[in-house]
Amino acid sequence: MQEIPVVRENRDASAEPNRVVPCHDPATLEPLGSVVAMTLDEVRAVVERGRAAQVAWGKTSFAERRAVLREILDHIVAHQEEICRLCVRDSGKTMVDAALGEVFPVCEKIRYVLDNGEKDLSPEPRASGFLMHKKAWVEYQPLGVVGVLCPWNFPFHNLFCPTVPALFAGNAVVAKVSEHTSWSAAPLCDIFRDVLRRRGHDPDLVQIVTGYGETGAALVRSGVDKVFFTGSPGNGRKVMATASEGLVPVVLELGGKDPMLVLDDADLDHASSQAMLGVFTACGQMCVGVERLYVMDAVYDEFVQRVTEKARALRQGPPLKETVDVGAMTMPRQLDIIEELLADAQKRGAKVLVGGRRRPDLGGQFFEPTVLVDVDHTMRIAKEEQFGPVMVIVRVSSEEEAVRLANDTAYGLGASVFTKDVARGERVARSIRAGMTVVNDYGLAYMIQALPFGGVGVSGFGRINGREGLRACCLEKAMVSDRVRIGGGVSVYPIRPATFDLTKNVIGTIYGSSIGARARAATGALKSLVSILRG
Repeated sequence: MQEIPVVRENRDASAEPNRVVPCHDPATLEPLGSVVAMTLDEVRAVVERGRAAQVAWGKTSFAERRAVLREILDHIVAHQEEICRLCVRDSGKTMVDAALGEVFPVCEKIRYVLDNGEKDLSPEPRASGFLMHKKAWVEYQPLGVVGVLCPWNFPFHNLFCPTVPALFAGNAVVAKVSEHTSWSAAPLCDIFRDVLRRRGHDPDLVQIVTGYGETGAALVRSGVDKVFFTGSPGNGRKVMATASEGLVPVVLELGGKDPMLVLDDADLDHASSQAMLGVFTACGQMCVGVERLYVMDAVYDEFVQRVTEKARALRQGPPLKETVDVGAMTMPRQLDIIEELLADAQKRGAKVLVGGRRRPDLGGQFFEPTVLVDVDHTMRIAKEEQFGPVMVIVRVSSEEEAVRLANDTAYGLGASVFTKDVARGERVARSIRAGMTVVNDYGLAYMIQALPFGGVGVSGFGRINGREGLRACCLEKAMVSDRVRIGGGVSVYPIRPATFDLTKNVIGTIYGSSIGARARAATGALKSLVSILRG
């Protein structure tokens, strides 16, 4: 990878000012350059190049696809710092956040696919029921071109994690990157393209398009065979509506309002440290970030004291200029949203113990790490996704109340439960309506790539990761062929007077509830068959 430039300028963007997408470092507000907002015709041309490239790629062996991913993984491991710096410049997160949230899960994703991808996508035999002379199986064939609509919070991760399984499944990928993190997209995409080119494949198997919402809509309308979208519920509805015009299937990951339940027997050292990780990693800008903490009376005061002390000690500032714990907010509008939600909560009785303000003195888009207590469900911040560095703590009197409030949400992505009693934790975890729940840790469900990732309710539908995620990138095709060749087959026409009785008795023979009933039906079927044969 080349040394990161201070400015990455797109020549086409500078030639047409009305189509410019400006890029800046959210931690310093330093301009980084610009990219072009692409039109529908331009997006369609990109998709067609991908479709042409996919024809040969779809015929490659799993061994060759593994070789490509292995080289990509080797490159990532050898260039971790450069990749992290690109992400930090574009999103404002710290280097450690980039390593843990961008590089680590991508490496684990590739490792899972290398080890399990061929097995997950190999033809799968299925029982053929009463048709014993036939064999049945499912094949997982490439779709063609997969469209990916990437959010802005993890520019490397959000490009790579959907692309890896789609590519391994034999598809081409066209990704529309966020206008807020477009600067890093080309060099990150070049990791795929350079490896593909070196191994003799068309680099147009992986391409990016840039622009605003109109470009995203153009990608959905461009003729792609499936769309993977990660973003807000509001935008997810727009994607789904646009996709319905062409009956394009979609997988929607639409964020969460994830609860953390701290029960009265929890290990508070561990629970408080995991709460810090779940709330303040990437400045809280994570779909699986901990947005609500339900802490039982018996441990509430001590837990609040612990997290308050830890939050006060957090250092914040431009992450490439000094060692800090918390970086900047990527999207300017998100600071307004956090302020609005905090103002509503304080008006209704909540108290800010730490933080609660912007930090314009730091020179960028910073919001202080915040601890908010005395929160209840009359407050917007208990119901709406805040996507920022705010620890929202609710006191509860019982396990039952904690579960009830945890489920009092339209979202249902992830959750976590802390207790020293593992059986209790698993019981509580089962009662929380979410796509995944972790006992005594935060966020590990995503790092276990064998598990499907996704939510319920307004958190979306469909799954990524695991065999479910790989197969979501495929046409699941049912196949039937001969196990034993039998001539003739079933002949229905012309229909005879006994044809219906024959059909009825065959059904009774196969599905009758007792041996006697099946025997009587078999006798009737034989009589009907003789009648038909006699003409």
